[in-house]
Amino acid sequence: MLLSTIEGIAVVPIRDENPGQTTPYVTYGLIILNILAFLYEASLMGPSLETFFHSWAVVPAELTASLQGIPGYSVPGEAVTLVTSQFLHAGLLHLGGNMLYLWIFGNNVEDQMGHVRFLIFYLLCGILAGLAQYFFAANSGIPSLGASGAIAGVLGAYVLRFPQVRILGLVPIFLFFFTFRVPAVVFLGIWFIQQALYGFASLGAPANIGMESGGIAYWAHAGGFVVGAILGPIFGLFSSAGTKTFSEDTTSL
Repeated sequence: MLLSTIEGIAVVPIRDENPGQTTPYVTYGLIILNILAFLYEASLMGPSLETFFHSWAVVPAELTASLQGIPGYSVPGEAVTLVTSQFLHAGLLHLGGNMLYLWIFGNNVEDQMGHVRFLIFYLLCGILAGLAQYFFAANSGIPSLGASGAIAGVLGAYVLRFPQVRILGLVPIFLFFFTFRVPAVVFLGIWFIQQALYGFASLGAPANIGMESGGIAYWAHAGGFVVGAILGPIFGLFSSAGTKTFSEDTTSL
């Protein structure tokens, strides 16, 4: 899940001050597909849901077995889960947090890249983010799932292209809610540093904080963010076609 925390307090983005110039059909479509997949998950019970996750989420131990040529595991079959796992979620909060980030940041990146390139970029970021987490937990038998890695790629591209765009955030403290505005480079920069630090901390833990313990796959987040920043320019992140210029992005800040 992508929600950031500071000293255990959730920091929730509400919106960015960066209106899109085109209709983000792919972003909307991805959100709808994730919701539909979750509704299907909700219709499954107990063993059926577990079987479903083991079939369509990334199970690192099974991917390792396929790469080692162990009978019963095929490389193509296990590789497909690097894509299908991106549309599965472990709970309503997991889904909601991820879709919130995709809703806020996806439209502007899709604006820059165009619909087809953005879709390819999104899925590729998700695949590479999944492999980043797999590298640190190759023998885990726990299914890894969620759109976080792919969306982290979107965040990496966003902060590279729109570092000074203001993000409106919300901090709930007890019964009070406080809002703030900070540049994207600050909001998303803090988020990335958290993921990297948690990832390094998990390396020395008896039970990893990441997917080894069934928790949050921090390396997928950090890896996806870096991959997004690297691949963004290749996929037209700085293209001026159909988008406003950077000076127009920042004049109203």
